[in-house]
Amino acid sequence: MTSLLTNTAAMVALQTLNQINSSLNTTNNRVSTGLRIAQAQDSAAYWAIATTTASDNGALGAVTDALSIGISTLDVVYNGLETTRDSLQKMKELMVSARQPGVNRTNVSVELAGLITDMANKAGASVINEQNFLEVDMDTYNATKAVVASFERSAAGISISTIDLDISSIILVDTDSGVDGEGGILDKDRTTDSAGNVYGSGNTYQIDGLAPLVAAVTDSVADLAELEEMIDSVDQALVEVIAAQNTVGVNLARAESQKTFVDALMDANDRAVGSLIDANMEEESTKLRALQTQQQLSVESLSIANASAQNVLALFR
Repeated sequence: MTSLLTNTAAMVALQTLNQINSSLNTTNNRVSTGLRIAQAQDSAAYWAIATTTASDNGALGAVTDALSIGISTLDVVYNGLETTRDSLQKMKELMVSARQPGVNRTNVSVELAGLITDMANKAGASVINEQNFLEVDMDTYNATKAVVASFERSAAGISISTIDLDISSIILVDTDSGVDGEGGILDKDRTTDSAGNVYGSGNTYQIDGLAPLVAAVTDSVADLAELEEMIDSVDQALVEVIAAQNTVGVNLARAESQKTFVDALMDANDRAVGSLIDANMEEESTKLRALQTQQQLSVESLSIANASAQNVLALFR
């Protein structure tokens, strides 16, 4: 039976066309954005996971920047200690040569003064981002220098890990001018030898004050004994600088390793987000072509259904 008031075939064809158009719009959006899940309504759970992970990746990007600055800072500190170690080695060699009777110790003293000034200048110049770990006021400083190393999310919440460096044992020059004295490797008081025994002369030595003392040394037994004590104090400072380099080097290696890990972690997070929300472009392009064909056929079907009512007119001719 054909009805002029109710065209069932046209209604079915129209419903089918609407469904195809809706699917076509969805596929078009995926093709144009490259995303299978572009907003929460597409899949609330996956969208939330992907958005949170992407947010964490932004925080990890800040961690990478912090690690880069930390690595640069530690590198500057290490280089400052390296030049100081080299200068202390030269001081040690000069003072050993001054032990030889007949050596012009005044000339040696001049060379020592140049090396001491050079060490102090390089300690003061070992600055990056307004940070100097080698020349510090030990009366007011914070001994722990932290480099942000990671951003972590767990069921208990978020946490930030750091790589901590205690600079109390690597400071070369203490700018503190108070009555408590200086505590840097180059300016602290040394009253005992490398074995822990009090110097026989009872003298106190500071590395930055040795030049005039060497100039005053004579060939007397007592003076030569004091010179040997001065050499011992330089050797102590050299050992301390080597230990400081080791401390900084370990933290530098940790920071570089952590930066490599964080970079890899960010890449893994990007892949995880992509697997959740990225569209499969091969699949979507195939689906798009099929839906376009279905749309054309559905339009044709609707046209046929609408034309069926016109056929009734032939019965009244």
